[in-house]
Amino acid sequence: MRLIISLVSGFTLLGLAMVLSFFLLRKKRKESELNTFGNSVLQVSYATLLKATDGFSSANLIGLGAFGSVYKGILAEDSVTVAVKVFNMLHRGASKSFISECEALRNIRHRNLVKILTACSSIDFSGNDFKALVYEFMDGGSLEEWLHPSSGNEEVTEAPKLLSLVQRLDIAIDVASALDYLHNHCETPIVHCDLKPSNVLLDKELTAHVSDFGLARFLSEPTNNVSINQSSSIGIRGSVGYAAPEYGMGSEVSTYGDVYSFGILLFEMFTGKRPTDHMFSDGLNLHNYVKTTLPERVSQISESLVLQEGTANVTEARSQLSVTAQKIEECLTLIFGIGIACSAESSTNRKDISDAATELHSIRGNLLG
Repeated sequence: MRLIISLVSGFTLLGLAMVLSFFLLRKKRKESELNTFGNSVLQVSYATLLKATDGFSSANLIGLGAFGSVYKGILAEDSVTVAVKVFNMLHRGASKSFISECEALRNIRHRNLVKILTACSSIDFSGNDFKALVYEFMDGGSLEEWLHPSSGNEEVTEAPKLLSLVQRLDIAIDVASALDYLHNHCETPIVHCDLKPSNVLLDKELTAHVSDFGLARFLSEPTNNVSINQSSSIGIRGSVGYAAPEYGMGSEVSTYGDVYSFGILLFEMFTGKRPTDHMFSDGLNLHNYVKTTLPERVSQISESLVLQEGTANVTEARSQLSVTAQKIEECLTLIFGIGIACSAESSTNRKDISDAATELHSIRGNLLG
């Protein structure tokens, strides 16, 4: 009898130990999943980020967004320069935006997507919620800064940022490649929902990286002929001038919404005009502005710097190449044609982003010979 009781007790203790081990292992795995991104094991605290950014000082402020601010920082231990996106937790939707961006970036890798290093979800020294994302720092700044340099009265301390025709074309190809990956090569298609120049970052070689996935949406496979969108929707589907027109009528997000934004981005890159320019009113928009001037007046709508520097920069790229103004205009006409096809009013008439990327590659090849 004592032997039976001993055996039962032994099995009970063994079972309890197994249960405890299971829950401890599960907890450890969950914590690991929450605190790492891909192969990154970088761990940061609120105090670490506070120190890295010199107390989130205005001197280190490099960007402002809908849900927070971005600061340049240096992590003391490794002297790594990073960009720290601090979410304004008092702003409605900021927490959902943080979660959406974490989910979108944790398992995707592409040379033309901004690289996230880690995330910090904690409390600050006053006991308030604190959420931040830490990214690889982009030395080249945003495409917005290159397309629309500040025209203020502040003293100019460095040369103005200028992009040649080939550089703009390379950036357009980079962005199209990033969208193609998100739409067609991820396990679950991802819609960025907020593509615009300020969300395209450049490294020191001017390679473009699409950033800010705070509004990103995941698209599931159609079920019973109904497409289910799985995401942390916060009721916003992009920025004025770049958001697809169907979004304003309550339509669900789709990859073709990003394609529309890409078409507008192309126009802005090669005309130098924002879609929100005061000249666009009474039915005239950037799409119609470009469409009604092609091909006869392509030189009139093109960014003057592109035409002025086009021949010189292309010639520099190929030392024995002679590129005429006519060839540059033909190139611009084809680029604008892609923009028109991408930004069609109806989403069903828009070009697929993979086709746009292929055509831009072809245009570049023909331009450089």
